Amino acid sequence: MSRAQIVRRHGGPEVMQLEDRDPGAPGPGQIRIANKAIGLNFVDCYERSGLYKVELPFVPGNEGAGVVTAVGEGVEDIRVGDRVGYIGPSGAYAEERLLPAGRAIPLPDHIDFETAAAAMLKGMTAYYLLFETWKLKPEETILWQAAAGGVGLIACRWARALGATVYGTAGSPEKVELARANGCHEVINYREQSFAKRVRELTGGRGVDVVYDSVGQATFEESLDCLRPRGLMVSFGNASGPVAVPNLGILATKGSLYVTRPTTKTYFASTAELRHAAKMLFAAIGDGTLDIVVHQRFRLADAADAHRALEGRQTTGSTLLLP
Repeated sequence: MSRAQIVRRHGGPEVMQLEDRDPGAPGPGQIRIANKAIGLNFVDCYERSGLYKVELPFVPGNEGAGVVTAVGEGVEDIRVGDRVGYIGPSGAYAEERLLPAGRAIPLPDHIDFETAAAAMLKGMTAYYLLFETWKLKPEETILWQAAAGGVGLIACRWARALGATVYGTAGSPEKVELARANGCHEVINYREQSFAKRVRELTGGRGVDVVYDSVGQATFEESLDCLRPRGLMVSFGNASGPVAVPNLGILATKGSLYVTRPTTKTYFASTAELRHAAKMLFAAIGDGTLDIVVHQRFRLADAADAHRALEGRQTTGSTLLLP
């Protein structure tokens, strides 16, 4: 019998319970996957807590990699035995799961299961933020909040490879050094100084072209103070709580700023978009632009501990759950 973490009520990490669960046979257009590695992401915590609405009960987890063990009717481009990765929908915290075949990403030979599960959601998020939300140019300057986080470590390396000037923030000396070693030209310890003031110093008072902020409530307004006139604020996460902008006039007073709240669901709505982003990510890993390192590993049975570590800002980079 296969096992999975089940959430039957919203709440803290303790609401996840490891239970026996047979995923069943794949229906039309579906495949069944035996997971080999599962990625940990903040979106898992948002769904578990109820911040993002998911129908109960459900299996959390939005990223994983494994081997196809069965295919349903109508599936033609994926076969039993294929190595695949995936991002979304929920259901990854399981030894086996069903998945729409169109959400599966065939893995090239140079991408192992752990690399795939550690890199896909974070790396493909970095891809659309840098290449599509704002087409980053070599002469531009960005600020990345939580630069030592999972998306941050990948995105800052990628942005620097594109020729941008990359500033980051982090909350400890260790995280500052980690972010500096992964693409940032300068890293600001936000616990020791105002990051907006330091950004103004670094840019000669101008401000940066783009701020990428997954922290949310705690950093949003000060992030706006880092932008040049008509700069772009990219708010793509809520680690410290959701963002509210009750008065749009704040964007006018701070320099006719732009704000966007992108999601992977929108950017990867089609199979073609999803697999193109994966192709770009895998190519960047293959040519050495990106170096994917797994910083923490937990057993699937210990998913609650992994959530506590993530929400307590005790992790850096990528974290995996292993079935």
